[in-house]
Amino acid sequence: MASGSASSGSAGTKAVVTRFAPSPTGYLHIGGARTALFNWLYARHHGGKYLLRIEDTDRARSTKPAIDAIFDGLSWLGLQGDEAPVFQFARSQRHAEVAEQLLSRGHAYRCYLTPEELAARRERAQEERRPFRIDSEWRDADSATWPEGRLWVVRIKAPREGETVIEDLVQGTVTVQNSEIDDFVILRSDGTPTYMLAVVVDDHDMGVTHVIRGDDHLNNAFRQLVIINGMGWDVPAYGHVPLIHGADGAKLSKRHGALGVDAYRDELGVLPEALFNYLLRLGWGHGDDEFIAREQAIEWFDITHVGKSPSRFDLAKLQNLNGHYLREADDARLAGLVLPRLGPDADLELLTRAMPVMKVRAKDLNELAEGAAFLFAKRPLTISEKAQALLTDDARGRLAVMHERLSSESGWTLEGLEANLKAMAEELGLGLGKLAQPLRAALTGQTTSPGIFDVLVLLGREESLARISAQAQLPAGSQA
Repeated sequence: MASGSASSGSAGTKAVVTRFAPSPTGYLHIGGARTALFNWLYARHHGGKYLLRIEDTDRARSTKPAIDAIFDGLSWLGLQGDEAPVFQFARSQRHAEVAEQLLSRGHAYRCYLTPEELAARRERAQEERRPFRIDSEWRDADSATWPEGRLWVVRIKAPREGETVIEDLVQGTVTVQNSEIDDFVILRSDGTPTYMLAVVVDDHDMGVTHVIRGDDHLNNAFRQLVIINGMGWDVPAYGHVPLIHGADGAKLSKRHGALGVDAYRDELGVLPEALFNYLLRLGWGHGDDEFIAREQAIEWFDITHVGKSPSRFDLAKLQNLNGHYLREADDARLAGLVLPRLGPDADLELLTRAMPVMKVRAKDLNELAEGAAFLFAKRPLTISEKAQALLTDDARGRLAVMHERLSSESGWTLEGLEANLKAMAEELGLGLGKLAQPLRAALTGQTTSPGIFDVLVLLGREESLARISAQAQLPAGSQA
């Protein structure tokens, strides 16, 4: 096999261990959530372990709120790690120890090139229009020539001949000429490890067998293999997943709806099972199956079925999928999620009773809250402009008749109310809509709502009659 080759079967004889390793410099973004999902599913499918690692070596940008947001988002999606998370910064001493081992084995070297010397060489390469490659005279220098009192870094000795081949689980066979791999820094002059070293050491120590991550890390894999081979460690299987693009094919950004996972929950009112299902199908699929439950996803998922092309994020598709899961959701659970989105007068018991008819057309929790707001509105009701247009003089006159007829309803049941109003429509020679439209406007202040008889039942006899009265042309002396 070519030098430094990595096969997708390298970790095949071991129990599967995957990891999700975000940098806590902000919220858990949608691409990171999908990476976590694929790692979780692959581990579950193979009966293995799924681990979390927080790559917090950037101390200036790694904040506790960001770490908390990542854990919160993962917990909401049901993607918590199987063990306590590893924090990379706390392992800095272990990373430095590995750098020293690579030095002692002759796979790394002290490099005394100054930043000024490197800048001059980089500038010369640009002038000569050739790629800049580190070619340090310190690579094979005798330790006797090391200068006293001068700062140095540790560089890996990358192979200069041959090629490295990775049999990637997603990308297939990927080959890089070793001449393209630099002698990159693994330990800085202050003794702190670089990301490239820390990742390799942590993956090894955590027993990671399968590295599933975004394909923006594909080039890193070839560099990390140099460290792995230098230490004589087992090579993990790699699966580099294409990034997510916007619906227009451009790099995903906030204008495409690329928000943090918490924003999909808190601002857009998306259910976790809907986002789970949507992320699953971004780049992976199982025939024409659109709605895939968690248990089914575990059974079906295989990283080798992830496509090589970037997926396109479509917010409208996510919202349609969310609508499906809203209709499937338990009514009490939905009411509990909608309640905080309504005012202080909202009642959980009434909201729960309303859910079967409220969730039929809604696509998110915000629409549910908006649709349910009429249940808790105080009189006098605010009437929208469109609803006001329905309350003509004729309509108000019919509301007065409806008020009189409905006042005689004692049971206030769906069946009784429907029979009464249908009989009235027939007597007046009108379609039921001619009665239902102004009645809806009077009861909800809107032109859309659940079925009008459901509205009457949910509001109850007293409140319904009071709202009708407020909009009806009642005879003189009647109680409004």
